[in-house]
Amino acid sequence: MTSLSETSILLGSSGVSTGYTIDQSIRFNKDDSAYLTKTFGSSASNRRTHTYSFWLKLGANAAGSSSSGGCFFLSTNDSGASAGDYFHLNGDLELRYWSNESSASTFETTQLFRDFSAWYHIVLVNDRNNSVGSEAVRLYVNGERVTSFSVDNISGRKSQDTMVNASSFLWMIQRFTSGTVHGDAYMTDIHFVDGYAYGPEYFGEFKENTDIWIPKEYEGSYGTNGFYIDGRDSGDLGDDESGNGNDFSTSGLAANDQVLDSPTNNFAVLNPTDTFGKLVGELRNGNLELKDNSASAYVYGRATFGFDVTDSNGWYWESLDVVDGSGIGGITEYNTALPSGSSLAFTGARGFNSINTSNHFKLENTTYQATTLGVTSNAGDIIQFCAKNGKLF
Repeated sequence: MTSLSETSILLGSSGVSTGYTIDQSIRFNKDDSAYLTKTFGSSASNRRTHTYSFWLKLGANAAGSSSSGGCFFLSTNDSGASAGDYFHLNGDLELRYWSNESSASTFETTQLFRDFSAWYHIVLVNDRNNSVGSEAVRLYVNGERVTSFSVDNISGRKSQDTMVNASSFLWMIQRFTSGTVHGDAYMTDIHFVDGYAYGPEYFGEFKENTDIWIPKEYEGSYGTNGFYIDGRDSGDLGDDESGNGNDFSTSGLAANDQVLDSPTNNFAVLNPTDTFGKLVGELRNGNLELKDNSASAYVYGRATFGFDVTDSNGWYWESLDVVDGSGIGGITEYNTALPSGSSLAFTGARGFNSINTSNHFKLENTTYQATTLGVTSNAGDIIQFCAKNGKLF
């Protein structure tokens, strides 16, 4: 089920921008082995000073395995080398950065990244020529510097080269260089600034009188190997918009992987953590698709997206019946368990659902009541919902 608000009210770290807006993002679906890649020229460039900034929204399979992790934001080495730079989420959904040697971790955060409904802004700064060792590598999330690490070898990276900008270096986004691990996430506004160590204030700002971090247009230089990818061209999702012509090749990506979900227009998605142990199936395609891999009669998934049913502006969402007769969708109270084996799916919770020709609805302290849709849903049918002025349509 895809749920969204047409009022563009946002969740998580991002908010409605009064100026700069991001119109789209790139959806990297792990099942499609989707990634971007580019091999730069044979001449080495600045290997110690650069900035990497991007916006990220996690897919259900972002963690990968505990050993290799998944969701590789930066994976680079010189062609054929075993050493490289790797910036990714590990199996516990902590941010980890390995630099120069695959066995030498620069840092691993104590902070966990488990909000699948929010957009995160992440900035990684390499400033290896800084005289202060603790400033050699800096990490920022949603405008705030991260200072708590379970592994911290940052000072040891002072005066050390990265594999970024090495001779004939290979760069991959959402893929590990071995090719065996792929990411699962939405990404947009991907900046690599070559030769400059910039903080998050170059790419974002706090919304006025709030603590909500929102995007800001970057207006600086990119340097020789710099690039800017935002997915604005659905036919060329790896197109570099910096003016440098450092275009990336795509693999496993199609035109429909350009999506409207963005930090300034955040869509509701199915939440892999709001399941009460009832998520028997698999979430795919940016947490928009629920697939039953168990042959169970009932497979549940739910989007955590709070709204006021009395809102006069109204809220709209829809679900697509992929398999004939599978169409169940509606609303429930937040933090309410989904029971097993119920023909009504939401029995025990206030809410509304539909299956085949029957509608069922329940108010507080009442039993479910049934009406008739008048038509049986078939594979490919879309079930549409709108909540407005305290009524559900």
